[in-house]
Amino acid sequence: MSQSAPPGSPYHRLGRTTRYRWWRPIAGTVALAGAAVVGMCLLFGVVTVVAELTDRPSDADGLPVFGPVPDAAILIAALALLLPLVLATARLVERRPAGTVSSVTGRLRWGWLGRCLLIAAPLIIGMVLGADLLLGLTTDEDSLLGPADAWVGAPEFAAGLLIVLLLVPFQAAAEEYVFRGWLVQAVGSYLRSPWPAIGLQALLFAGAHGFGTGWGVLDLVVMGALCGWLTIRTGGLEAAIGLHVANNLIAFSLAAAFGGLTADETVADAPWQLVIVDVLAISLFALIADRLAARRHLATVVPSTPGPLVPGDITAAPGTTAHLPDADVESRGW
Repeated sequence: MSQSAPPGSPYHRLGRTTRYRWWRPIAGTVALAGAAVVGMCLLFGVVTVVAELTDRPSDADGLPVFGPVPDAAILIAALALLLPLVLATARLVERRPAGTVSSVTGRLRWGWLGRCLLIAAPLIIGMVLGADLLLGLTTDEDSLLGPADAWVGAPEFAAGLLIVLLLVPFQAAAEEYVFRGWLVQAVGSYLRSPWPAIGLQALLFAGAHGFGTGWGVLDLVVMGALCGWLTIRTGGLEAAIGLHVANNLIAFSLAAAFGGLTADETVADAPWQLVIVDVLAISLFALIADRLAARRHLATVVPSTPGPLVPGDITAAPGTTAHLPDADVESRGW
């Protein structure tokens, strides 16, 4: 039977249940990495078989080519596979509820996630417009989106947008569950301070996106660190998922419109103009989300009594103690 962390535990210590053993986070990390490799090999194995049966060509790396939209769908789906693998690893290896990777309440707080998406979306749109303007003022580039004739056409855009809407939320959430979820809790099970876990996962998050410009890597490190900080401050992954999903939906939608779904560039290749505006946008998001969570008394530690919550899982219902004021003050003091 799975066990949860004791009441008052902050997010990064949710792996410290009665079933905790020093080796479980290490074994879980190895199992997660192994399962990811096996899962992706199986996926690309199926893709290769389909390519052989349909006589598809291969690219310079020997990978089958189906077209810009299908190729992007395959890559996004491969990353999305990490989401169920993280939940399964927490349940099967660490013997704790899979929902404890989501938040201190043992589940994803959908109402809070929705609010974070609403906060993040206009900030990301403003970031894109601001970066486009700054890029035009400081370089010879006409637009961050590329030349106007890069429009892919309505049919291809519709197909690309459908893939983005169906798969990108799971891909972005999967990255949060791996870096801000599993890694933060794995390191946090050994250390009381969340800072080493936040710093390590931010560096690994940046490295996972490749190494392009120094500015681009810095942008990824800052985003990873702020999302890790928000996860501890709000007691769950919802704020980080909201920011990541909004960012990727907008970025991939623009790419689908202007033929960039299969581009090799990532955020790690971003110019300094984009990085400056992006850091400002995600910092503002972090500030707003943190203040809103505090004002709404969002649970940031494991509640002493898992009583019913009002819609949105924000504050405790009358007569319950889902929010622990004293423990919450301590958790916000580091």
